[in-house]
Amino acid sequence: MFIQTAATENSDVMTFLPGQEVYALGPVTFKKSDDDGLSPLAKRLFGVSDVLTVEFGKDYISVTKRAGADWLHLKPAVLGAIMDHFVKGDVAVQESSDEMEDISEGLRIDNGDPIVGEIQELIETRIRPAATQGGGDIKLRGYEEGVVYIEFVGAAAQMQSGVENMLRHYIPEVERVADWRDAIPKPGMDTDEARAIQDVLETRINPSVAGHGGHISLIDVDDTRAYIRMEGGCQGCGMANVTLKEGVVVEIQKVVPTIREVLDVTDHAGGSNPYYQG
Repeated sequence: MFIQTAATENSDVMTFLPGQEVYALGPVTFKKSDDDGLSPLAKRLFGVSDVLTVEFGKDYISVTKRAGADWLHLKPAVLGAIMDHFVKGDVAVQESSDEMEDISEGLRIDNGDPIVGEIQELIETRIRPAATQGGGDIKLRGYEEGVVYIEFVGAAAQMQSGVENMLRHYIPEVERVADWRDAIPKPGMDTDEARAIQDVLETRINPSVAGHGGHISLIDVDDTRAYIRMEGGCQGCGMANVTLKEGVVVEIQKVVPTIREVLDVTDHAGGSNPYYQG
């Protein structure tokens, strides 16, 4: 197994690329100070002296070290912990499986709710077959107070309005359909930095990409990092990286200079109608 490493603009943060899936539902962050044992991989990494925070994405592991610690001595131990994890085949994050199934923090599926049963039946018999036929997939991730939270995989991202119309037609209790990732609590979104970035996206960037059928959403802000998701014509676009580096990053850093990295968490492989083919 060969693990690549990549330095970042923050000298205390390094990215590790194991060449295989890390955590499909990422990004998710764990801090050593409040480790709750839900992540076997985080526990291994926190066993390495001077590792303070870890983040798992779909195909990467980001490690933040204590200021002053030397990567020259720290990196081999981190690589060893990651290697040990994959060799043993452990999961990155443990998922609970109670009668009321936990999907993410603050988002649940009550399997005993008759409305959830109706939603599940419609998804499995009418909606999911259409999604898989188009090369994507759809999974129910939660239902709360009339809102159905769904994971749209790949090309199925274009089906959100159609799914909402069908569910509302057959199940009066359903008020709307939302992407499940937008329901995960994100304290970083309730900050002055996040509000400033949101304003930049809506007033400067999205009006420009809208002409290409695209849209860019802010997903979270964590210290010096901002996470964005490209949607519509921007998803899978061959110019997405240029848009990110020469447009989004520049505009965000103009108004929030403390942001050192803007990370794109888009599933670009699932883009079904990119403006430019890559």
